[in-house]
Amino acid sequence: MIDIEKLMSDAFQVFLKEAPKHGQAWMNAVRGLSDASALDKKTQSLAYLAVIAALRLDSGILFHVVHAKEAGASREEVISAILVGLPAAGNAVTGALPSAIQAYDSSL
Repeated sequence: MIDIEKLMSDAFQVFLKEAPKHGQAWMNAVRGLSDASALDKKTQSLAYLAVIAALRLDSGILFHVVHAKEAGASREEVISAILVGLPAAGNAVTGALPSAIQAYDSSL
């Protein structure tokens, strides 16, 4: 069993600890949006990785790679999800590759 807190960025852990009402409201919104999605969990996880890579939100890569892996994503699918944004976001998405690959391989 993976300790979910170890996957969260330090900043997100501080957010949840220091602003628990806001954190709970945020998590409720996240769950609600996930439940409303027509995408299956694996596809949704891979799409989310593509978005956070394009936005350079590298602090969320570890958590979301492990989440995608748990949803059944292969290593190659994770890499492809990171790189799907190349045409729109450019080379910036490659910055997420090292941490994504490390996260996938270390959560075996």
